[in-house]
Amino acid sequence: MPDLLRAVWDALGGDPAALSRLTVTGSSPTLRSAFPVTDVGTAVIGASLLAATDAPVAIDTGAAAVALRSERYLRRDGRSPGSAFAPLSAFHRTADGWIRLHANYDWHRAAALSALGCSREQDAPAAIAERGAVELETAVHAAGGVAAAVRTEQQWRATAGDPPPLVEHRVVGEAPARDVRRPRVLDLTRVIAGPVATRTLAAHGADVLRLDAPQRPELAAQGWDTLPGKRSALLDVAADPAALDALLAGADVVVTGYRPGALDRFGLAPEMLAERHPGLVVVTLSAWGHRGSWGARRGFDSLVQAACGIALTEGSAAAPGALPAQVLDHATGYLAAAAALLGLARQRRDGGTHHYRLALIATAGWMQSLPRVAPVDVDEVDPAPYLQDLDAPDGRLTLVRPPGTIDGRALSWPAPAPAFGAAVAEWGGSG
Repeated sequence: MPDLLRAVWDALGGDPAALSRLTVTGSSPTLRSAFPVTDVGTAVIGASLLAATDAPVAIDTGAAAVALRSERYLRRDGRSPGSAFAPLSAFHRTADGWIRLHANYDWHRAAALSALGCSREQDAPAAIAERGAVELETAVHAAGGVAAAVRTEQQWRATAGDPPPLVEHRVVGEAPARDVRRPRVLDLTRVIAGPVATRTLAAHGADVLRLDAPQRPELAAQGWDTLPGKRSALLDVAADPAALDALLAGADVVVTGYRPGALDRFGLAPEMLAERHPGLVVVTLSAWGHRGSWGARRGFDSLVQAACGIALTEGSAAAPGALPAQVLDHATGYLAAAAALLGLARQRRDGGTHHYRLALIATAGWMQSLPRVAPVDVDEVDPAPYLQDLDAPDGRLTLVRPPGTIDGRALSWPAPAPAFGAAVAEWGGSG
């Protein structure tokens, strides 16, 4: 664990002397996997804690295990919202192997059915079984959907090359230093990785404003799990570029979670931001990275696991498998939060506009480079000590607390939890 934390901290550009401030407790592993998932999760959460403060911090491996699966412990009025995955969002046999689809959003489901030539969801498995995995993967993407053929690690490297670095940092413009006390974070992310990053920043005191397009509603359960600590607003940035520009002018950090280049037309490319709003810390997350033809594709944690070989490593001879948590999403989220916090410190010290780039495939490649472990059965972690009840506009939520402690103090979410899209798209107070 110390070596893994040191590698993560070094990738982030952190001061090595800070590592002595982190205490790790608990057993390992707490999650069953062929990969050191418990240590990975503990290391990235530990890094986010170190980046947030100069005080002593601590993380328990049980807390890390629960945090990495926060969506599993979500309850609304004591009831589970059900599976996070739609029926089509699964592994399916093809004529020559396996493919993983993602159809949690209605528009992705419609695209998958269109590529399959099916009008009914129940006809999809038979249609999939007649197609080749790679051919169908290409067809689904062409239709505007998301899919990944299941590959070995070697097949993936032959397709896409080596993964990008775990964290990439560059200075994209000159700017005077900012004396920021409570950073304003403009959150342009969806699903899990980006929202976990900005959720973590909110837990450490940032003023986080999440924007969503009115025509792209979020899944209710994902909002319940990742919106606490933030404000949530709706804004059509194409129709109201002036409102977006005003928010950028007041922001200290911008976090985006879309395909590289997808937001450039709105002036959100890091270089454009450096020119128009110098001094920002810009953090960009994507599924496949910015290099090669895959950078233009949509993607999710489950699809990255399928494409890069993790699914075959975690599976059996009978079928592919999955990591015990959506670790690529959560780990990348905590890394992104740490990057933003270290970026703010660097900007405060040296000035400049800083860009940090992360990708799920980079996290996957890093994890695949670590020594494998023989999967062993582990006792399920009791989540109760790590949960918090929180009033919300439409019920009472049970959520996983922000993991870790700072100077012996446990973190928690402020009440009440926000309602999706209920806030005004503007900053309030002083930064």
